[in-house]
Amino acid sequence: MPNVGKSTLFNAITNAGAQSANYPFCTIEPNVGVVAVPDERIDALVEMYHPVKITPATIEFVDIAGLVKGASKGEGLGNKFLSHIREVDAIIHVVRCFENDDIIHVEGSVDPARDIETINLELIFSDIEMVERRIDRVAKAMKGDKSLAKEAEFLKALKEHLEDGKPARSIERDDDGDEILKDIALLTSKPVIYACNMSEDDFAGNIDSNERYNAVKKIAESEGSQVLPICAEMEAEIAGLDKEEKEMFLSDLGIDKGGLDLLIQRSYDLLGLISYLTAGTPEVRAWTIKKGTKAPQAAGKIHSDFEKGFIRAEVITFEDLMKCGSLAAAREKGLIRSEGKEYVMKDGDVVHFLFNV
Repeated sequence: MPNVGKSTLFNAITNAGAQSANYPFCTIEPNVGVVAVPDERIDALVEMYHPVKITPATIEFVDIAGLVKGASKGEGLGNKFLSHIREVDAIIHVVRCFENDDIIHVEGSVDPARDIETINLELIFSDIEMVERRIDRVAKAMKGDKSLAKEAEFLKALKEHLEDGKPARSIERDDDGDEILKDIALLTSKPVIYACNMSEDDFAGNIDSNERYNAVKKIAESEGSQVLPICAEMEAEIAGLDKEEKEMFLSDLGIDKGGLDLLIQRSYDLLGLISYLTAGTPEVRAWTIKKGTKAPQAAGKIHSDFEKGFIRAEVITFEDLMKCGSLAAAREKGLIRSEGKEYVMKDGDVVHFLFNV
């Protein structure tokens, strides 16, 4: 919704200076920020190697204008909003859970369950139109191809599911259903984190006693989404602090890790991404790959020649490398494994690829 703290949170995440003001539709064109994914393993490898260059994994955040009731019919910035959101891989749905008389709520009161329903229904209405168009296409094609019967059946069930007010991501489906959903690219099939924007007082007390937060948790559980409590205003305040000041500030509140770090890491995970690491004096780097990627394809992230001429990967877990203190010590203990073309990469693998072109 407008005025829930999206741009404040985006500014805190990216320090990009996106415009933030107390009136609806302040953000018209999307703001984009590329953010480093916090990774303590990178910090540890930097201590070990003192590299010339450090390259963390990154994730791109897009601050999209607020959506209002009727957006699917073109109200507000409806069509523009829907086209922008169609281009992203996952959604952080910022939900207002704080009271503040100085900040207008477009509906006149703070009710996160109502706001979530408003947004979800607009996305669902847009999705129903897309599914109906797909049903018509499949029905015409079926006249000459009976193999499409299973898709037609799934689309019918999907339309009914959406008409019940449920997002596409929560429909029960097999692998074929997964493929159909990927192909249609519906708005409500995108994975979601509900970011509950709460007050600093909420964080000073017991978050779980906040009824609004609990209402969002219940909705998230029902559709298999994630939920994260965050205070956008507080995160904006501490975004500019150095590491020690930040740790002290969070410690005073009894918090281990900042909400932004958690949000960035959760977003990375939500996209089905992991990092493998390469380390040496020239550079310590995290490489982004999809979960389930095999070694040759992971090597191809560095250079296409690495994939073409892949021989093997020398792999050690980050934890084993830290215990040994150096690659040489790890090699002496036989902890460096030689993995072939079928090896599925794991998060935190420290790797050296051997190739020949």
